[in-house]
Amino acid sequence: MAEESVGLETPLIDGIEQAESWLTNNSDLLVQYGVNIFSALLILFIGNIVVKAVANSVAKVLNKKKMDKAVIEFIHGLVRYTLFVIVLIAALGRLGVQTASVVAVIGAAGLAIGLALQGSLSNFAAGVLIVGFRPFKSGDYVEIGGVAGSVDSIQIFQTILTTPDNKMVVVPNGSVIGSPITNYSRHETRRIDHVIGVSYGADLKKTKEVIAKVLEADERILKEPGTTIGVVALADSSVNFVVRPWVKTADYWDVYFDSLQAIKEALDAEGIEIPFPQMDVHLNKVES
Repeated sequence: MAEESVGLETPLIDGIEQAESWLTNNSDLLVQYGVNIFSALLILFIGNIVVKAVANSVAKVLNKKKMDKAVIEFIHGLVRYTLFVIVLIAALGRLGVQTASVVAVIGAAGLAIGLALQGSLSNFAAGVLIVGFRPFKSGDYVEIGGVAGSVDSIQIFQTILTTPDNKMVVVPNGSVIGSPITNYSRHETRRIDHVIGVSYGADLKKTKEVIAKVLEADERILKEPGTTIGVVALADSSVNFVVRPWVKTADYWDVYFDSLQAIKEALDAEGIEIPFPQMDVHLNKVES
């Protein structure tokens, strides 16, 4: 048994001795690798802090220049991601990786990814166009890509909207540029369009005067441009008036609802009928 025990210990001792010898001979190399790994991690850690600080500084400068919030967020994200890629390449270089080769690999990978993700790249390019031409800004109420809402932010690949019922909608920037853009907030004034129908027996001149009086009493309705009131159609069941007052954009919906109710109440008070849809049916007796 003692001989077997000695036989087992001999290979173990030899292995330990070989490991100690390898560590002794390669201690400098291990120290160098350890230092490089530590340096690479330190570059990533400090670099990430610096990248955030620089990106935030750029955002603060743009804020002082009173640039649009959506544009600031777009540029902030672009600066941050670009600088982080530079930091990552520096960390890989510290590990002994040839940065020229890394750049070449990134370029080749970028080309392959670009071909595979053409939609994402088009969204990025569209985002640059949106920031450059600025068809809308943060807070504007717009209709883009078939969706209406207030602009929350313009990001690298998409635009974020908040709908009137507080839903978040993400619209790809490519869809924004590729479709008509309706900006309801761009101008300071907007026109309200009402269509008011009265019966064929109503006094049209009096009807017009009643509607005009209602609108004149509302101080939110602008004097210039003037309000348009006129007969627009002789419909099947009613004579239709078009009523088009101008208001400040911020007052649009309040005036829209209030004026419609006020016109209805004023017409009722004057005995001017707003008819229901109706149809006259004529029966002809056929003698057999």
